[in-house]
Amino acid sequence: MLTKYIQAAMKHATYELLDDKTFYGSIPGFEGVWANEPTLEACRQELQEALEDWILLGVSLNHDLPVVDGIELNYSEVASSTATKPSCSP
Repeated sequence: MLTKYIQAAMKHATYELLDDKTFYGSIPGFEGVWANEPTLEACRQELQEALEDWILLGVSLNHDLPVVDGIELNYSEVASSTATKPSCSP
């Protein structure tokens, strides 16, 4: 599911050639995920790495992640409330 999520998000990436002849890429809806590299391919690779790091950080901090093309990585309240909890009774 993670691979599909990343692939779906990368399909929404936008790129532009800057005045300094480098490429800038970002993904709408993923605040702070961007890359700037000398070639388009290097920009794509760096953008995907930035996205992967952003996802890992977001999951570890329990942030809500955007739903991409119907793919959701967020934990639902139902799932977390029905998880087995340790018992404190003797």
